[in-house]
Amino acid sequence: MSRWRVLIGSRSFGREFPEHLELLRAAGCEVVPNTTGRAYRAAELPDALAGVDAIVTGTDELTADVIEAAESLRVIAKHGVGLDTVDLDAARARGIVVVATPDAVTDSVADLTMGLLLCLARQIVAGDRDVRAGGWTRTTGIELRGRLLGLVGLGRIGRSVAERARSFGLGVAASDPYADPASSAVDLVELDELLRRSDVVSMHAGLPAGAPPLLGARELALMKPGALLVNTARGALVDEAALADALRAGPLAGAALDVFAAEPPAGSPLLSLPNVVLTPHSGGQTRDALRRMGEETARNCIAALRGEGVPA
Repeated sequence: MSRWRVLIGSRSFGREFPEHLELLRAAGCEVVPNTTGRAYRAAELPDALAGVDAIVTGTDELTADVIEAAESLRVIAKHGVGLDTVDLDAARARGIVVVATPDAVTDSVADLTMGLLLCLARQIVAGDRDVRAGGWTRTTGIELRGRLLGLVGLGRIGRSVAERARSFGLGVAASDPYADPASSAVDLVELDELLRRSDVVSMHAGLPAGAPPLLGARELALMKPGALLVNTARGALVDEAALADALRAGPLAGAALDVFAAEPPAGSPLLSLPNVVLTPHSGGQTRDALRRMGEETARNCIAALRGEGVPA
């Protein structure tokens, strides 16, 4: 007989690597599959979580009301990094353990960030589209050496992007109110100064639920003429309507986005702009990252259910 019931909210957990589901079963868990084919909405979770000890969550809406109603819930194991969809205060008040896998996707997201930057700098996507359409218009891009990359956020992924950027000859600066200047290997400046100075701005910050975007019309207007923007962090960090205006009329020359305020971004003004590269929130979607993330998620969930120590 199973000791615990574990609801699989995440759509990707166990899909590529079913052995991660077997880790749960081998530890005495009954695996309860996702029956929606998507993330659970708040209205659906009270029924889905009835009699459940743990949830392996992706972007399920674990609101305060949901958490308070889930009487048997003991563990929220995030299959990923961000906890934006989990009411952490409500979980803490209930004594529910919340654990994520912050290191699992660092290299994959940093790699994609640099890939998107190169696509913008060398207009790779535009060139591909042209050749496929029968054209042969040579695009004129820019070199990265000697230009300044401004990182908005200097956590694990921001630091990994900085490491990669230096190998391309980019200078690196960052804006992060939580970074320690004494231990930082990059120049730390205020956000407005970073936007004014940077040739490329790359987003790697968090954003509290309900907070306004870090980059709105005012902030985008501060950026250098011809500057590029990359966002592989959170769609809500950037005001998409203001970004579309900045890409149409300046100052921005291009943007590359892996994340959006609403996903998929149906009806977004960014979809029709030729100087935008778009990817479907795939920063952590490598086999390497998914293998690490799934195994860490399963082991975190099991350890928390057993009352053992879990990563902070």
